[in-house]
Amino acid sequence: MGQSPQYAWSRAAPALRGLVSGYSGYRTHGPPGVHHGLPSGHLTLVVCLSGTLDVVGVPGRSGPPRSFTSAVGGLHDGPVVMSHDGHQHGVQLDLTWRGARALLGLPASELAGDVADLTAMLGARAGELAERLSGAPTWRGRFRVLDDVLAELVDHRRDGPPPEVAQAWRRLRETGGRLPIAVLARELGWSRRHLGERFRRETGLSPKTAARVIRFERACRLLRSPRPPSLAETAAECGYFDQAHLAREFRDLGGTTATRWLGEFPSVQDRAAGPEPR
Repeated sequence: MGQSPQYAWSRAAPALRGLVSGYSGYRTHGPPGVHHGLPSGHLTLVVCLSGTLDVVGVPGRSGPPRSFTSAVGGLHDGPVVMSHDGHQHGVQLDLTWRGARALLGLPASELAGDVADLTAMLGARAGELAERLSGAPTWRGRFRVLDDVLAELVDHRRDGPPPEVAQAWRRLRETGGRLPIAVLARELGWSRRHLGERFRRETGLSPKTAARVIRFERACRLLRSPRPPSLAETAAECGYFDQAHLAREFRDLGGTTATRWLGEFPSVQDRAAGPEPR
């Protein structure tokens, strides 16, 4: 008989709130497959506890497949396609765009639309993190390791993002991506052009694209919930014109269909999704 899959989820320590949305742990065994990592409002940091993270495609970029033992993926507006041999064991951290600057020392825009080796940013600390995670016998213990290591990484001396950009992101989150960008710009007292330039400089996405991703992420979370609504109900709840509109967004942003994407579970790290991110 095969081993049962393991999933765990935890919030980050209070000192890390606003920088890290949460932690997921996973250990799965099954047939080989492909997973579409869909766009979301957070950066994804993965540390493999066995095997590698095999990235075969990122949106808008060409090149050979790449393998990582630890990696971080930036905000993106298309699918990150990964292959696996059926055995996956690791932890995932959902970083906010502000967390990229505070923990990794660079704005989220420098990682947008790509996946980067964590060692290139953290050096020997990336390997030390993997060793400490592997040495912890339980998911709770591994999440405590993450709290401890990330607390050491936070540099409060680093300049934070412009408060207007933080407010813009917060308003897009609060409205589920449905706030018109012209209205958002007026709320901030900025022109749409200035808002777009400052927002993209920090996050790597335009405000309009960020709103689109945030709305799409909300739809995906509803579809992954324990008692998911129908596609038509999800489309209405998230403000799409109709089910066909949501289906087009899945093709354009996810490179797949909702049904096919849901069928990829439990082969994905974001199985243990936790509550709505902020």
